[in-house]
Amino acid sequence: MRAKNILTTMALIGGAAIAITQTSHAGHGAGMDHSAHGHDQIATGGVLSEPGQGAFAALSEVVRVLEADPDTDWATVNLSGLRAHLVDMDRMISDAVVSETDVLNGIIALATGDTETIATLQRMVPAHAAQLAKDDRWTVETLQIEDGIELRVTSDDPDVVDRIKGLGFFGLMASQDHHREHHLIMALGKDARGH
Repeated sequence: MRAKNILTTMALIGGAAIAITQTSHAGHGAGMDHSAHGHDQIATGGVLSEPGQGAFAALSEVVRVLEADPDTDWATVNLSGLRAHLVDMDRMISDAVVSETDVLNGIIALATGDTETIATLQRMVPAHAAQLAKDDRWTVETLQIEDGIELRVTSDDPDVVDRIKGLGFFGLMASQDHHREHHLIMALGKDARGH
């Protein structure tokens, strides 16, 4: 009977220790105790710029801006639309299969993928090409093809040609820093196609 009582007591103590450990996140590495995060930020005055995975981070940043603006018209906010756009951005970067051909004055990039990726490319690339075309140092053309999109970027300036080739398809898609403004306009439920 005594052995049974000792085993029961040990089981209870062990269970309590596990519960305390789980509650306090003691098994987490440094900086992983969620209960201390608010205190750490207050103590250090630090402000993180990346609150998670890319799309989540972008949404989080937009929400923070909207909530800080007393003039936000919440009746027009469209975070679902912004999320769909962020999913497209991720799919284009992660899933597109791109072959680039250097031409004398630039590149021709053929981008394809699975059915969803092709649809994404056919939405995203022409829209971004319109932004690229605002830079008069190069000429930008897109052509929708059955299994994807063709992007042609050329210039008469040899230095710009080197830049085009250095950027390649993905660098060109990431250039022209308009994305944050574009995302905020989308989140506000406005037409972002002209931006």
